[in-house]
Amino acid sequence: MSGDAKKLFIGNLDFATTADQLSRLFGEEGEITDIFLPTDRTTGRPRGFGFVTFADEQSAAAALQRFDGTEVGGRRLRVSVAEERSRAPRRTFGGPPPASGFSDARSDDGPTFDDDRRGPPSRPKGSRRGVRGRKRSL
Repeated sequence: MSGDAKKLFIGNLDFATTADQLSRLFGEEGEITDIFLPTDRTTGRPRGFGFVTFADEQSAAAALQRFDGTEVGGRRLRVSVAEERSRAPRRTFGGPPPASGFSDARSDDGPTFDDDRRGPPSRPKGSRRGVRGRKRSL
């Protein structure tokens, strides 16, 4: 196991699964330091996966071996080593660009983000009456 091998991703969880249940189940393999069950921001409901962090890599490896594919609550668990998620810098609309060097400008010779926001060039404005009059004269 490589990287931060003490943290496991637990997928395909039943939505009713609690942190206590995960603690009891995975605690059989070793000391758990943290359990995180993310919830949906808008509804507050569980998202069906979680993370369990162990005190040492040996316990995490044993839990991975033992619980991957195990059926809990009528669902087959997917257990793997959690990967560090890299987040792309957020786009800003106004103000200075983020410190990461990310810029909304595409290149020196192409359009910039501000050009895209305006959309295609607008058509000349005219009244509907003028359009109808032109049609009649054809």
